[in-house]
Amino acid sequence: MTYCVGMVLDRGLVLMSDTRTNSGVDNISVFRKMFHWSVPGQRLIAMMTAGNLATTQAVISRLEERTKHPRERQNSLMELPTMFQVAVETGKLLRETVRETQNENGASGKGRFTASIILAGQIKGMEPRLFLVYPEGNFIEASFDTPFFQIGETKYGRPIILRGYERTMSFEDAVKLLMVSFDSTLKANLSVGLPLDLLVVERDGFAPLHEKRVESNDPYFEAISSSWSDALRRAFHSLPDYSFYQPHL
Repeated sequence: MTYCVGMVLDRGLVLMSDTRTNSGVDNISVFRKMFHWSVPGQRLIAMMTAGNLATTQAVISRLEERTKHPRERQNSLMELPTMFQVAVETGKLLRETVRETQNENGASGKGRFTASIILAGQIKGMEPRLFLVYPEGNFIEASFDTPFFQIGETKYGRPIILRGYERTMSFEDAVKLLMVSFDSTLKANLSVGLPLDLLVVERDGFAPLHEKRVESNDPYFEAISSSWSDALRRAFHSLPDYSFYQPHL
């Protein structure tokens, strides 16, 4: 399973993903799900993937190949003029890869090789943008009403972000909020696991402002996890007590 979050702030973009993949409880591996490419001073493009690992790896490999071969440069992430066109090309490639894989595996492969992608980035002279790309190749863009996207195991961490997110918040507070969201997800679902990958991109920076892999022994993540648990217990015990013998009104 997977959990990835991409978030738009006034200051820029914050992305976080886990790294766990599994084909059963006895076959668990670590694979990177966050990737980024940049041209200093010109553009930065980042992606996070969820779904069938072979499919997502094929998409990322094909995108990277396009940056190396002159014949493909017109469709390269480093050459496309807008983030919208980057989203179009990413969706097209994802759809083609899913279809090819399913065709190779026949009817038994239907639905098994799907994937989704969170695409984020900025090109010089334009706004930072965030997209959610579906396996069918279509996509939606983040807005003021929907300022963040999640893929994978979303339900456990979503309430945390909904309650805590503010578009004007600092990068540091956004990272703290994502840490809590991921901790809640890790506690509830063993198919999401450490290490976590974090990427912070400042508006008009065109290079990672902060990039980190959060390992299992990371002291800050451990502090967030224990402090959040303690805070929830205190909040619970501060609520009004329920009584079986409440007086009738």
